[in-house]
Amino acid sequence: MKLEDALFNWLQIDRVAEARPDDRAALDTRDFFLQVLQEDHGVVRVSVSAEDATMIHVRVEKESGMKLFFFDREAAEGLLHDIVANPRYQG
Repeated sequence: MKLEDALFNWLQIDRVAEARPDDRAALDTRDFFLQVLQEDHGVVRVSVSAEDATMIHVRVEKESGMKLFFFDREAAEGLLHDIVANPRYQG
């Protein structure tokens, strides 16, 4: 999986896990994508460093240095919106 894809997947599920802290599946999936980032791409730390109305800035630290990635906020929060909109996943 490409770094950008793994980061986007991590960001999407991180949004879900933050909004639903009791959702064990979301937490486990976030951990999975963090493991992919660490093992496949040498990421030491990943975090949301800033966000505005349209973009989310993700900071990735590797031993070789730091890099910022920018993701469309609407796309990154799409999974959370889909889960919230589906009554099957409430409760």
